[in-house]
Amino acid sequence: MNLYQAVIIGGGPAGMMGAITLGNHGVKTIILDENESIGGQLVKQTHKFFGDHAHYASTRGFEIAQKLDEEISKNKNIEVENNATVIGIYPNNTVVYTKDGQEHKIQAKKILIATGAMEKQLPFINSDLPGVYGAGAVQTLMNEYGIMPGKRFLIIGSGNIGLILAYQLIQAGVEVRAIVEALGKVGGYDVHANKVKRLGVPILLNHTIVKAIGDESVQGAIIAKIDDKFQTIPGTEREMVVDTIAISVGLTPLTELAEQAGCKVEFIPELGGYVPIRDERMRTTNPDVFIAGDLSSIEEATTAMIEGKIAALEMARDINGSDTKEEIEEELRTLALFRSGPKSVKIRSGLEKMGIKISIPTKPIINEKKEDVIGKLRAVLECDEEIPCNSCEASCPFGAIHIGENLNSTPVLDAEKCTGCGTCVNACPGLAIFMMKENEEESTVTLGIPYELLPLPEKGQKMWGLSKEGNYVCDVTVERVVKYPNKTNIVYAKFPIEFKDTVRHFAFPKKESPIVCRCEEVSLEQIEKVIDSGVTDFEEIKRLTRVTMGPCGGKNCKLVVLGILSRKTGVPISKLSHGTSRPPVKPVEFSVFKKGGDDK
Repeated sequence: MNLYQAVIIGGGPAGMMGAITLGNHGVKTIILDENESIGGQLVKQTHKFFGDHAHYASTRGFEIAQKLDEEISKNKNIEVENNATVIGIYPNNTVVYTKDGQEHKIQAKKILIATGAMEKQLPFINSDLPGVYGAGAVQTLMNEYGIMPGKRFLIIGSGNIGLILAYQLIQAGVEVRAIVEALGKVGGYDVHANKVKRLGVPILLNHTIVKAIGDESVQGAIIAKIDDKFQTIPGTEREMVVDTIAISVGLTPLTELAEQAGCKVEFIPELGGYVPIRDERMRTTNPDVFIAGDLSSIEEATTAMIEGKIAALEMARDINGSDTKEEIEEELRTLALFRSGPKSVKIRSGLEKMGIKISIPTKPIINEKKEDVIGKLRAVLECDEEIPCNSCEASCPFGAIHIGENLNSTPVLDAEKCTGCGTCVNACPGLAIFMMKENEEESTVTLGIPYELLPLPEKGQKMWGLSKEGNYVCDVTVERVVKYPNKTNIVYAKFPIEFKDTVRHFAFPKKESPIVCRCEEVSLEQIEKVIDSGVTDFEEIKRLTRVTMGPCGGKNCKLVVLGILSRKTGVPISKLSHGTSRPPVKPVEFSVFKKGGDDK
């Protein structure tokens, strides 16, 4: 039986960082991982990570895996056993695993379990049909093996995994019909949600899936609204034509090996379900066994890496007496800082249940605002959510973006210092930064957007300008495309200045005409035909097409229609009549008028 000073079960971000730390402290370590290569969930993540640059912010997940793997391969104290499936942990720290059809046993002084988590399932009618996948399974097929399991997707769950999957599917060229969320708010980061909404993917809150339609495979789905008790509301059912349903309703830690090792396990829903009880240095109730990553609590890969490092530092102290006290304290402070924002309230609450009190750093969250500089090419920061990330501040070569010591502060731009270089746009993991310059003499604006789709637009091309919700706003003309090695390119386009705060994405025109007035389902083509027939008065266009006559009263489409009229006639919007606003300004029931008012 082979003897090691430390055994790490699981080669994901927590296990890899743990191994590197142990190896650097002279501890003979082996990683056991059941996959062909280590990296865990990182290898299928093509998006850029949040956090700070010390923890690989602005680096794509698979690139982080490559960097960590390179460090491990250079460390003589670390051994990696791939395709090794751990089947049990026995007394005396004996770990049993299988490889190539054979059983193997090893012993270690200390064990780090970093087995991660598995996807939760959601019961609904026909959920066993081929075509129903977990979100992680779809990412594995698509990003690791280049296999696309479907062409039209419905995603259940709006946590970060579901939102990221939707974006990656669109990058791969398939259609995402909708994201369905049972809660009344999006579960993941706003910047992830905004990315997919700009691409036209609706996020249906207070909805759930009722049934998958099909005989031998998924051919559709029935969704419905739900009440505050999560019961479906009769009469709200509707059918969607899809061939793939991806379930993304959360993860649950894989605790079996920890339980076999004698670690006490308790149900703490805030952390993901059943989790091993441990102290702040990741030691479980078995003093020889440590945990890290999603097994500890369902969080981001960044916190998993920090936990893996903390566990390894404590293990090194036990094994060879390494003086790691200061390193541990520094990592604990960093971890507390990452968890100090409003998005980590649930995690902090869960940790308190096992006796771990997160002392929130006194570093203040800064949300100051500075005056904008109109007419100058500068960055526009649309990151208003307090999440742990300072990629923009760290990337700016001119010190024009300020976040401060607390990573959870929202970024603030000093437009006077901004040179318009676009470095921050390229660095932002949430694609929440744009470049803007008003061309006041010609009443246009130039907008630069982060663009991660193929094919890339070319100079002079006409495209559609889309709103934050993915709706058509106006036509735009591409001025230039700036390419970057990390594939977050910047596309600059010009369009009427009236839409500078509305347009947030560019798309190639589709064969079908986009809907301009959603209430009355009036398309761009219908409006243009009326204008081409010689009608240039807004009120007349309104009467002929019913644009702006729906429940919203034109709040969503009036300016868009005026923009179309301006483009077709060459008359600036400021010179056009915008029609007459008539009561009621909001929809009311006819019964209100039947009852009469104060004067009857």
